[in-house]
Amino acid sequence: MTRPFRIGLTGSIGMGKSTTAAMFAQHGIPVWDADAAVHRLYAKGGAGVAAIAAIRPEAIVEHAVSRERLKAWIAADPDALPRIEAAIHPLVAEDRAAFVTASGAPMVLLDIPLLFETGGDKDVDFVVTVSAPEPLQRARVLARPGMTVAQFEALKAQQLPDAEKRRRAAAVVTTETMEDTARQVAELVARLRDRAHA
Repeated sequence: MTRPFRIGLTGSIGMGKSTTAAMFAQHGIPVWDADAAVHRLYAKGGAGVAAIAAIRPEAIVEHAVSRERLKAWIAADPDALPRIEAAIHPLVAEDRAAFVTASGAPMVLLDIPLLFETGGDKDVDFVVTVSAPEPLQRARVLARPGMTVAQFEALKAQQLPDAEKRRRAAAVVTTETMEDTARQVAELVARLRDRAHA
């Protein structure tokens, strides 16, 4: 079997990426979610538990990785994030490769928030950036439970600016309204199916 056509979906926090990914799934395209993969790796029995225990044993609580303890470590130590990424990114890549192989589909969607930042755009055939106006993005993020302006700004600082993600993408989906987003996704899926079968 030939390798599926791989669509990389990315976008900054609050841009509507999860909603957009769900719309692709409604068109029958298998979706792999990088954040969900990390959650699986950090859960009890996940491959990431031993990897994190090797570099930060105090981050393990009840045989699982404590995301709160990792956040505290990242806030206190500038070397923490690169060490965590070095331990976890290879496991995430393995999970993604297994998904692509097992999908059996002609096309898959890889939902990766930091696609450009991690160089993942080199491992996909087509990049879609999800975008929304900054005031809408800010409102969406600040509506999340426990989110503060400072946390939002810190998360934004870790990501490429939206304008740069839009510039580097093969396609941009804007998410101001559900109806318009659904229309854009339907058109894009039709276009990509033609391309994948070409």
